[in-house]
Amino acid sequence: MKKFEHGNDRYDYSAIVTRPVYDWPQGRRLAVYFALNIEGFEFGRNPGNDFTSMPSAPYHRGYAYRDYGNRVGVWRILREFESFGFPLAVLANGSVYDVCPEVLEACRQRGDEMVGHGRTNSERQADMSPDAERTMLVEVKSLFERHEGKAPAGWLGPFISQSPNTPELLKELGWKYMLDWWFDDQPMWFRTRQGPILAVPYPSMELNDLPAYVNRGASDEEFTRMAIDAFDEQLQESAQYPMVYCLSLHTFLTGQPHRIRQLRRILSHIASQRHRVWLTTPGAIAEHVAGLPPGIVPIR
Repeated sequence: MKKFEHGNDRYDYSAIVTRPVYDWPQGRRLAVYFALNIEGFEFGRNPGNDFTSMPSAPYHRGYAYRDYGNRVGVWRILREFESFGFPLAVLANGSVYDVCPEVLEACRQRGDEMVGHGRTNSERQADMSPDAERTMLVEVKSLFERHEGKAPAGWLGPFISQSPNTPELLKELGWKYMLDWWFDDQPMWFRTRQGPILAVPYPSMELNDLPAYVNRGASDEEFTRMAIDAFDEQLQESAQYPMVYCLSLHTFLTGQPHRIRQLRRILSHIASQRHRVWLTTPGAIAEHVAGLPPGIVPIR
């Protein structure tokens, strides 16, 4: 078959209904994880839009809005996850270690997985030269090693942004999986010139509170309904094949007092089915898939 000039050669087409079937630990078929974005922004650099319009320089409104998440919102979210006994994947900017280390200390004490999420959420990898991107990745890896005692296994770029070189750099520098590519409900091997890296499902556009609330204008109740409906549907479908369910949260959005009650409804619903699912982290998911027999997860 002729390959289109601008075709994607990072992975092959594979229909989920025809793949080999495998189980998650304890014979479960639905892996469930929660991604909490804990981000730092540089004052004077545009942190992104909000519910009204794109802020103007010096962008104080957007900066203050997001800073609220690290000062107040995150503590509400951590309280709820502690109450339900659910693990978290903490997608942390390296700058958080400098501006609010207490937040990551609380996550560390809980035993949450720390996932690399850039140096700061005021820069995008797509805008970086190869040398600048490599330097940034090395800096972030070193920060995690110093504070956590080990390098992060996973990566999500700020703004879910990648350059053409990102997958190769991640593989070369020792990352085991990335969350930037959401093209499936199962983890898939992703080609790089340095060898394969695992793409673990992450809801970059759907069950992610930021695009839902800010870009699509979903109400709090609509997001809760989407989160619960998706969980119920995937739990039903998982009788046929393994799947990954993920909910992505931001401290300054879900950490608002009116949304904490919505989060509690979601967590309560999932907790009622915890005996049927694997409550886990993306790192554990990647480790399980890497240990499966060759050929179970497609790769060529």
